Order: sequence, then structure tokens, then C-alpha cells
Amino acid sequence: MNIRLSGIIRESIVDGPGIRFVVFTQGCPHKCKGCHNPQTHDFGGGYISDTDKILEEFKKDPLLQGITFSGGEPFMQPRPLLELARAVHAMGMNVVSYTGFLYERLKELGEKDPYILALLKEIDILVDGPFILEQKTLMIPFRGSKNQRMLYLTDGEIDEEKKAKSDYAQY
Repeated sequence: MNIRLSGIIRESIVDGPGIRFVVFTQGCPHKCKGCHNPQTHDFGGGYISDTDKILEEFKKDPLLQGITFSGGEPFMQPRPLLELARAVHAMGMNVVSYTGFLYERLKELGEKDPYILALLKEIDILVDGPFILEQKTLMIPFRGSKNQRMLYLTDGEIDEEKKAKSDYAQY
């Protein structure tokens, strides 16, 4: 399945826990002031890739703990990311996604686009909320501004128990 990308990082330790394969989607409606990836905003930019090709690259690295979807706005392309997320889970690895939307807004958008809800069900950790330059921080793991939340999901719903357990985990 085709997907429009800004790029891929094959190994990252800053885009979620563990060593991660990061898929940067192209196109973002939020256009946050001070965005770390402004080149991803243009919906016509980047390049077209194929999810099978991305998955083959992912499979080459035995050090990976999972995949991270970033952007751009991943939830503007939920269908191809759903395909990737399912395949990564089938390999026993986890899925992290960033979004400029709040989780609650994604649930609302999912009422019109079932792929959004299906993708949420495949995400283990969701970092939600827009980047707010005035709340920028380098002190909170895996987030750019203090307003952003790191939500642990189970079957698309916030899982407080999973979060409580992870509070003791070291990154």
C-alpha cells in the first residue's frame, strides 16, 4: 500500500522507548509554531513509498523494539499505518505514534474514518497534543512540550494500569 513519507530513521532512541524504527509521514494540518519537522507540513511534499518496502527494511534490524509513527501528522494517513502497525505487532514488537491531535479528538474523527479507530487499537503508546513553543521542554522523555501526554493504550482505550506499571520503567 502506498504512503507519502518525509523520511525514515532506521534506529532512534529519542522517539519512544528502546531502539525504534521511525516513519515520518508527510503532511500536517497543525503547522505548530517552532515545529521540529516543518518540512513535513506540505501534503504534496516528500515522496511515495510502499508499506511492504518499509516493512522489509524494518525486519532487517534485530535490535529494534518497535516502530514509531511521527510526522507530519500520522493520522492523516491511517490506513497504510494500520497495515504497518498490524505487521509489527504480529512480530511481537510495539507501536508508538505521535499526533498533534488530542486523543479525544482522534476518537471523534474516528466516527467518520474507521481507519483512525482501527489504528488507535494498534498503538501501544500515543504521544498526543500539538507542540507549543512556549511550553517547550527537554526534560520530559519523548515529548517536545509540557502539554503533550504520553498515553498507554490497550485496544484503543487509555490504560491507566499499564501507565502505572510503566512509571517504574527506566528508559
